[in-house]
Amino acid sequence: MRILAAMSGGVDSSVAAALLQRDGHEVVGAYMKNWINEENILGDCPWQQDIEDARAVCDHLGIEFRVVNLMAQYRERVVDYLLEGYQAGVTPNPDVMCNREMKFGAFLDEALASGFEAVATGHYARRRDNADGSADILTGVDPNKNQSYFLALLQQQQAKRALFPVGHLQKPELRGVAAELGLPNAAKRDSQGICFIGQVKMSDFLRTFVPDRPGPIVDLDGKVLGEHRGLHLFTLGQRRGIGVPSNTFREAFVVVEKRGDTGELVVAFDRPDTPRLYASRCTLGQLSFVNQPPAPGQTITAQPRYRSPAVPARLSLDGRGGAELEFTEPQRALTPGQICALYDGEVLLGGGVFVRIEHGHLSTA
Repeated sequence: MRILAAMSGGVDSSVAAALLQRDGHEVVGAYMKNWINEENILGDCPWQQDIEDARAVCDHLGIEFRVVNLMAQYRERVVDYLLEGYQAGVTPNPDVMCNREMKFGAFLDEALASGFEAVATGHYARRRDNADGSADILTGVDPNKNQSYFLALLQQQQAKRALFPVGHLQKPELRGVAAELGLPNAAKRDSQGICFIGQVKMSDFLRTFVPDRPGPIVDLDGKVLGEHRGLHLFTLGQRRGIGVPSNTFREAFVVVEKRGDTGELVVAFDRPDTPRLYASRCTLGQLSFVNQPPAPGQTITAQPRYRSPAVPARLSLDGRGGAELEFTEPQRALTPGQICALYDGEVLLGGGVFVRIEHGHLSTA
């Protein structure tokens, strides 16, 4: 196959390209230039070093390297989505959107237009080709690095063109392969966060582009405990950085509600019985399935955030692109705007966006 490998400059995507080449494919490495922090208003975004690292790997492998400029698409499809979501009072997930709209969207379109048959990434996930010609996405074998969650909004035409060459490896194994192949970035540390934010906190990024809208911090009884700089700087379930001290029992406050109409940030002590902190029922929107949706009444597992486990749940489709989801056990801090990934065993079924969370007779929209 002729494959365009998305190379970030990191070790995962580098090993992915090397393994494809070793298997006899014609591989071209490509760095996606999504964001350049030219004004340096957000601190360090090491895109130049990442390009050089990716280029060095391609030189080592003896394969072509190119830079694909997708800055306009990235601003429109990911950054604007991120900013609009926070301004609307929800907590968006730019990583999931970047995969759907960029790596397997604009970048895949660029690859197909240039005569490539597929794109490859360093995601810890796997693709399974089925007898009927369809493709499934499976979890990565390393439970600590499984990244199938971030692929939850991909659709079939994207899955069929996606390759995940490192999904069968544990992270230590991958490091060993990189060293064995003599890759120049074999010892490079894994990057944290999203490149366009660089080393700056998400809150600092948002303050640069979204104006502060101060308001009161209140408890469940309406007592004012302090003032915040803007609801968009907080997410449900957040404990750190609220700016309200713990009580004499050293119990920490947690964000349980954001009231857009009054500007109030509602906090409570982080306890198992804290109202509005746990919920079992919710509504999903923007449903997307990689292959086939689950059968009516089928018990699946749902993963409400990246670092939480997939747990049993029931999904009831509404026929309008949405669904009601009910977990068998209450889940902590389900958050509007975030992505819920849906699974049948190791098979990624798809995912949706949390639209409404039900807390008893109340709901958070």
